[in-house]
Amino acid sequence: MSYAVGSYRKEDKRLISYILAVVSGVLFLAGDQLTKWLVVHQLPLNGSAEFLPGFLEFWYIHNEGGAWGFLEGYTWILLSITIMIMLVCVAMLLKFGVRNKTLFWAVTLVLSGGLGNMIDRIFRGGKVVDFLHFQFIDFPVFNVADCAVVLGAALMIFYFVRDMINEYRQKTQ
Repeated sequence: MSYAVGSYRKEDKRLISYILAVVSGVLFLAGDQLTKWLVVHQLPLNGSAEFLPGFLEFWYIHNEGGAWGFLEGYTWILLSITIMIMLVCVAMLLKFGVRNKTLFWAVTLVLSGGLGNMIDRIFRGGKVVDFLHFQFIDFPVFNVADCAVVLGAALMIFYFVRDMINEYRQKTQ
């Protein structure tokens, strides 16, 4: 088969999107682990370094809980929840993900972030390395894996809202 320059079939574009999603997930995971390693080796625990003064600082802390310290000290529960969420994501991929690029991206990002924090919980005694602190809003300290989970969750919400709107439009026509 020969293609004219710039002409791709719909299936080719979908495959490229899936490959980019997986590569992005791997890069998020690698970036998460690399930045955590750098912070652990460059900052003392509870130490900070301004990156963009008044906006963003690197502040090395250990988080023994989930978001905002939720379930602090209950590593086994947090690991169980993470594993269940990851299994639901895999099930969603198997059932819906290969038919929809947006959902595939969303699930890939959630899996990537979940795996990044799960690695910490397993190999750092239940503690997750957090280091990104937005000073201007005094938001809790977080990490790259958390960013992947939030982006993936936002994409998933977008997917389901768009799907509900499309379904409603089809019913009203």
